[in-house]
Amino acid sequence: MKQDKTTYFMKSALRQAKKAALIDEVPIGCVIVKNGRIIAKGHNVRESHLDPTGHAEMIAIRQAARKLKSWRLNGCDLYVTIEPCSMCAGAIVLARIDKVIFGASDPKGGALGSSYNLYEQPKLNHYPSVISGVMNSECQTMISNYFKTKRNQK
Repeated sequence: MKQDKTTYFMKSALRQAKKAALIDEVPIGCVIVKNGRIIAKGHNVRESHLDPTGHAEMIAIRQAARKLKSWRLNGCDLYVTIEPCSMCAGAIVLARIDKVIFGASDPKGGALGSSYNLYEQPKLNHYPSVISGVMNSECQTMISNYFKTKRNQK
């Protein structure tokens, strides 16, 4: 059975999240797609790089900009395992990414509907479309298991 492109790209983001988990980072992964091809990948590196901006989305956005030789990422879709925070949601707007597809919601820090919705603010210069809940169970399980393990280690 052929899988749809949304599932295919979210599985790629989940592979990035697994890379984060392997280096003891919060397992969030991201891929950026243009013309049906992955042009950038990222996973969390906040702890290992001592960088508060080391979120999966930020890593992938920087990589995509270098690849396209432009900060404008028009025509790109961003797939991420967990709902973007306000910093990442803002960077997505600034990069002019067309669409955000995320897996699990983040009730504590999600800025695309869970905690609040940045994209409902008036006067932004760009409004990406948003699709939520793609492979929600797999994305939620990965992050839940990570934090459960962390709590058990204490």
